[in-house]
Amino acid sequence: MPDQPLIRRLDTRAADFAADLRRLLAFEAADDASIEQAVQAILADVRTRGDAAVLEYTGRFDRNPAADLAALKIPASEAAAALAALPAEQRDALQAAAARIRAYHEHQRAESWSYTEPDGTLLGQKITPLDRVGLYVPGGKAAYPSSLLMNAIPAKVAGVAEVVMVTPTPDGARNPIVLAAAAVAGVDQIWAIGGAQAVAALAYGTQSIAAVDKIVGPGNAYVAAAKRRVFGTVGIDMIAGPSEILVLCDGTTPPDWVAMDLFSQAEHDELAQSILLCPDAAYLDAVEASIEKLLPTMARADIIRASLSGRGALILVSDMPQACAIANDIAPEHLEISAEEPARWLELIRHAGAIFLGRYTSESLGDYCAGPNHVLPTSRTARFSSPLGVYDFQKRSSLIQVSSAGAQALGPLAATLAYGEGLDAHARSAEFRLADPAA
Repeated sequence: MPDQPLIRRLDTRAADFAADLRRLLAFEAADDASIEQAVQAILADVRTRGDAAVLEYTGRFDRNPAADLAALKIPASEAAAALAALPAEQRDALQAAAARIRAYHEHQRAESWSYTEPDGTLLGQKITPLDRVGLYVPGGKAAYPSSLLMNAIPAKVAGVAEVVMVTPTPDGARNPIVLAAAAVAGVDQIWAIGGAQAVAALAYGTQSIAAVDKIVGPGNAYVAAAKRRVFGTVGIDMIAGPSEILVLCDGTTPPDWVAMDLFSQAEHDELAQSILLCPDAAYLDAVEASIEKLLPTMARADIIRASLSGRGALILVSDMPQACAIANDIAPEHLEISAEEPARWLELIRHAGAIFLGRYTSESLGDYCAGPNHVLPTSRTARFSSPLGVYDFQKRSSLIQVSSAGAQALGPLAATLAYGEGLDAHARSAEFRLADPAA
């Protein structure tokens, strides 16, 4: 039996290309009944018993017992000390990335607006930030300070009064770079709790933790299941699937660069997806050779290999316009246009979470320090959703102030429509404000 290829090759000219592409893109998170059942029980328990339940699950799952929940609250001074203790190069990089993320998101902040019609009626929109936001941050061996910055900074830019962070600390081990990032981002409270019990505490509140309005941030399968279940009680950011990168290349970028860009997503996990579209078959050969050459040098080579062989592809297209059309169908999380004239092809792109223009714009720069948010829609949801941003932490209220003259113009319209719907009280409410109700 022949060995499985390192990465599959597809050709848009093949009769079964469309079916092959659909199979390649297919991903549906498996519903694990045991996880759903466990999460449901944890949520109900925390909702009923509050602090006591959170303490019990934290001791059981994180091996981090405490006398009361107050003992699991990490003081701001500890986060500040963690920041001060970082090596200077790491601290400077964290602060520089935060500054760039903050500057970018400042441009997203919406303002209230209104206008007045000739008869004196005022219409408009009032923008207000959420009051409290919960931020889930993976802990233990996992350290994602960049994700913390990407979630917390837009909330603070939006004007959220209180950002409450929860992070698991298995065996009591607190991750210093995560705490340092919290200090840089201006997180208001930090709790050393994680898992579904932390999501429940944020959503429902306990004796020690006030309920929030929205929960954001990545987590494991239990966290994702808990976020799905509390949606409606609170808002959530999104339920993200595996990471994705799609590279559109005209064949002018060094093959090693593109191979490494494909690796940059494949190294996340075995289900991550890396795809290259190019009209030059010889260039695809060159990238495949680069993959074979560079893969043995990677620390996460086994994960990359599994990702590329399971869900990756090098796809030969007829031309760049066809590549753009396929990209719109895929609607990737990350889209690199690695070409001589990237702006030319940008005009044809309609669906992507983040778009990286030109051969010098590696996706990794967007992950860490370019400025735009790296919390992006996956699994083709970029067709209808957007990156996380300031707008996710602001809400809109409509403003309506009808003048006396405006009531005379709008009242008959409303009454006619209300009577047509059989809602007499609606109609008469509008008619009462007419100068001559009999009219």
